[in-house]
Amino acid sequence: MTIIPVILSGGAGTRLWPLSWGDHPKQFLSLVSDKTMIQETLLRLKGLNIAAPIISCGESHRFLVAQQIGEISEKKPTILLEPMAKNTAPAIACACCAAMERDKNAVVVVLPSDHVIADVETFQKAVMTAAENAEKGSLVTFGIVPTFPATGYGYVKASGEEENGSYILEKFVEKPCLEKAKEYLESGEYSWNSGMFVFKASTFIEELKVYNPEMAKLSMEAFEKAKVDSDFIRLDENAFSQIKGDSIDYAVMEKTKLGKIVKLNAGWDDVGSWTALYDISQKDENNNVVKGDVIALDTTASYIRGGKRTIATIGLDNIVVVDSDDSLLIAAKDKIQDVKKVAEQIKAREIK
Repeated sequence: MTIIPVILSGGAGTRLWPLSWGDHPKQFLSLVSDKTMIQETLLRLKGLNIAAPIISCGESHRFLVAQQIGEISEKKPTILLEPMAKNTAPAIACACCAAMERDKNAVVVVLPSDHVIADVETFQKAVMTAAENAEKGSLVTFGIVPTFPATGYGYVKASGEEENGSYILEKFVEKPCLEKAKEYLESGEYSWNSGMFVFKASTFIEELKVYNPEMAKLSMEAFEKAKVDSDFIRLDENAFSQIKGDSIDYAVMEKTKLGKIVKLNAGWDDVGSWTALYDISQKDENNNVVKGDVIALDTTASYIRGGKRTIATIGLDNIVVVDSDDSLLIAAKDKIQDVKKVAEQIKAREIK
């Protein structure tokens, strides 16, 4: 079995402004270790018998991807350059075409480049279980075993008895209200939608042809007419631009009859905010997470990340402070979701 990692690296990560921004989004930052998040994504597959990765990214990130993957991998990656953002389904379709060019029966492991997984051994076992199911023709997603009634994640529902380590994928559910989230948690049938998938590249393309034939046609054309530019493959702009963008969930996974769920309980987090990063980080005796040159006096339950200058706080509780080269964020922890609005306002000012 040829297993090829497909790493999606097209996100902007504006909820982690001011560090994640523009040409340097969160997947290229070292947030939880001395490695960047895209490096961690590939390294957590280390030890498995996998082929060189395929990475899908935008034009402006191509050199960062090449540099950061080159630092940790001896296997030369295939780097696909998307002419513009079209959501996950077209990016995955083009990556599947690249995988089939190497091996028509290749199994791909589709991974966002900005997640955290604490228990690598459990994750690797789940990947191999999913790959075995995929080799038999299933489209597999990982369902994260929920630990609290989250309203910020979509959910997937499993049905039937466990077979070959997987369940039948019954349906996807959008982000619920708190009452529904509690119901999902108590039922034991629902898992968080991880955005990670495993399937044969050829199976995905065939299902895409059934449920979104125009996307399949244009994605295949974008790859077939791609130009090799040094270490990069530039997808054909004319074909790719005509694709009506959509997520893999809407384009295929919600419609396919081949869907399976492998449940995963491995300390997963999508690090979608500074408070999420606070939650998964080690705290000091005052329940603070402190990074960089920081003096925190009479400060509790806070996330403080210094940059090139000293950050000092006095008499504060439940705050987030993040310093970058050109911006400083100071926020109440329970208002941190509004960081995205700040990023939107900055972008609007730049457009003017």
